[in-house]
Amino acid sequence: MKTQYFTATSLDGYIADENNSLDWLMQFGDGPEENSYSAFINEVGAIAMGSTTYEWVLDNDTFKDPDAPKPWPYEQPCWIFTTRDLRRVEGADIRFVKGDVVAVHKEMAAVAAGKNIWLAGGGELVGQFYDHGLLDELILSIAPVTLGAGAPLLPRQIVKPSLKLISCKPLGDLFLEVRYSL
Repeated sequence: MKTQYFTATSLDGYIADENNSLDWLMQFGDGPEENSYSAFINEVGAIAMGSTTYEWVLDNDTFKDPDAPKPWPYEQPCWIFTTRDLRRVEGADIRFVKGDVVAVHKEMAAVAAGKNIWLAGGGELVGQFYDHGLLDELILSIAPVTLGAGAPLLPRQIVKPSLKLISCKPLGDLFLEVRYSL
């Protein structure tokens, strides 16, 4: 089992713009045919995300059209880190939590039953997992845009030891997928 941060990022290291929007990424649709998301998600047994990411999924993926909402896009149990009351999705295994990521990670690992844990974002939440030595791998799809400002990919210094490159490959003719281990 690995705890992985799988996300898209701009060339200058932002996962969302100054307004927490992903419009910069959505211009590319579902991404290139070589996108590795399908293979990735099949190996995931539990998901963690922050409240801003959760609300973005609700507003843009699940309830974009209130007259015809889509189902929650994940089969896996999902832990949402929040201090606020948030909308719920009927029939989805969503668990609202707050506080220490260590205890939640332990619970997620037990539920994942040997499958990987996906840290879906945002960067500060992923940073908390990193701070406790609970982040194993970064899987980054680098988009051919710069944002200049916004939500940083991972607001932590990781200098020593440095990340270790696992692989680097083009995804179509626009994106680059880079994998690092810690």
